[in-house]
This record gives sequence, structure tokens and C-alpha cells, in this order.
Amino acid sequence: MTNPTTDKDFTFRDCWFLSGATASGKTRVGLRLAEKINAEIIALDSMSLYRLMDIGTAKPTPEEQSAATHHLIDVLDPNENSSISHYLELAEAAAKEIRSRGKEVLFVGGTPLYLKALLRGLSEGPAPDPELRKDLEEEAARVGNAALHARLKMVDPLAAARIHENDTRRMIRALEVHQATGQPMSHYQFEFEDHAKPEDCKAFWLSWERSVLHDRINQRVEAMFQAGLIEEVQRLLDQFSPLSTTAMQAVGYQEVIDYLAGNQELESAKDRVKARTRQFAKRQCTWFRSLPECREVTLTEPFDAEAVAQQIYEMGTAS
Repeated sequence: MTNPTTDKDFTFRDCWFLSGATASGKTRVGLRLAEKINAEIIALDSMSLYRLMDIGTAKPTPEEQSAATHHLIDVLDPNENSSISHYLELAEAAAKEIRSRGKEVLFVGGTPLYLKALLRGLSEGPAPDPELRKDLEEEAARVGNAALHARLKMVDPLAAARIHENDTRRMIRALEVHQATGQPMSHYQFEFEDHAKPEDCKAFWLSWERSVLHDRINQRVEAMFQAGLIEEVQRLLDQFSPLSTTAMQAVGYQEVIDYLAGNQELESAKDRVKARTRQFAKRQCTWFRSLPECREVTLTEPFDAEAVAQQIYEMGTAS
């Protein structure tokens, strides 16, 4: 297991973390919690990194970002790829900057793999093998990316599900790791076994009863379309087409692209976005429940962000 940062003496474990499924109220609670603990916020979100992807990612508004200093928002163009290791490097730099000002560090967002890596570290797998990589690059040029991706599906279906067949670099790295070690890349990326006791961490996730969360998700999706999601996607396509494989993982964007291409009706696109968002939320909650150091905070309507922030503050300061 390796330290996820470039500084071996640096740790994220004494930071605050607020996570939860999409539409769970993280932004509102995070702003109030940041005020209570004198913190600056680092976005814990793989899609908030992207400029101009605002509505579809439910990025904090300019007003919300002005209420507390935010980091790792709008740092990449939508045609650029990112990775978990890149995020961790950016997060370390931001956290050090925040601490230099005597502030607390508060991560707020809903990307579970990033949360797990921040809390437990990231195993990077074996060092690159230049000769093996060259062979795989030549194979990709000879047989094509589709054939190479099919091979990756056979040896590492989890990695294949995350890596687009046009992302040659990451696909070759995953095949390189498997060929060199006999283990899939996902074995290393998900082998985060060491974890702290819940009371030794200030990590929390917001939990709702499923039907209530689904209602909140459906309302959010409708609000996104009303706020101009279709126009946002069109602007992105006009300026950055094609979007990077990482950016295209954002829920809702492919559905709108299909609508703009005339492949489906508007209501059908909305229904698909709602369904995919609900599925994503289910996966998020499964991840959070697998992290015993991350304490569940159960919510009910009416939602009082101030009261929830106070509850988390008391739990975190009592640790």
C-alpha cells in the first residue's frame, strides 16, 4: 500500500469529509459545516474538475462558492482526461495551501473511489515495463483498440467498464499490469484494506430513505433541464467536441447528446437521466456502507442543513 500523495509525511486523515449520494444535500450542509470549523472546501467530485460543466454536475453556484473558499473546481477543460492519481496530487497541493493559512480542510462531494483513496491510500501496482508497454502499443496499432478492449474485458472486466476503448494509454496500462503480475489492475486500485476506527476520522455521509432520495433526484433532474442543461451540452459540443472519456462519464450528458442528435424524445431523455442517476446513487450508497470509518448521518424531511451541520460538528469534535 502506498501513500496517495507525493509527500510521505503528508496525510489526509485529519481532514474533514462530507459525502453522500447525489441530491443528498451535501453542498448546503458543507457550507454550514465549513463555517463552524473555519474550513475551506475541496471538491470531492470527479466532474466538478471540469470547466463549463455546471448544471449537469450540480456544481456549487458562484454564490455558494463565494460563501466559502472552494478548491478543485474548474481546473480542467472538458476535452481533457483525469485520473484518481491526478486528483490526489491536486488535493494534496490544495490541502497544504489551506493549512498554510491555519484553516481546516473539508472535502465535500460524492465520488466514492476518491473518498476511499483519500482515507486509505492508493496502491499503484507495479512499475511500468517499457518493453512490455511497447509491445502492447504495437499490438494496439496492429489489431485496433476494439480488439484490445475486448481482451481487457476478459482479464479485468472492472477496469474495462471504467476505461473507454479510445483511451489507449489507460487500456495499455491495465493490460500491462495484468500481464506483468497476473493480477487485474482493479485488484491494486481497490485493495484498500487498512482503515481507521470511525471515531478516529472526521468522515461522514448523508443518508436518506430510498424513496425520498429518488424523489429528490427526480426533482433535481427536472430542475437541471429547466436551468438549461440542453443548452449547456450544446455549448460544450460546439467548443470541445469530442469530450474526453472522463468527462463523458458525467451522468446525463450522453443522454442529452443523444437527444440533440435526434435519437430520442425529450421526455425519454429525462427519464433516462433520472433512471441512470438513481442507479448511480445506489452504487454510491453501497460504496459508503463499505467504509466503516465513514459515519452515516440519517436524514429526514423537512431538511434542515444547519441542524445537520451542527450534528456533524458535534460528532467530529467529540472524536
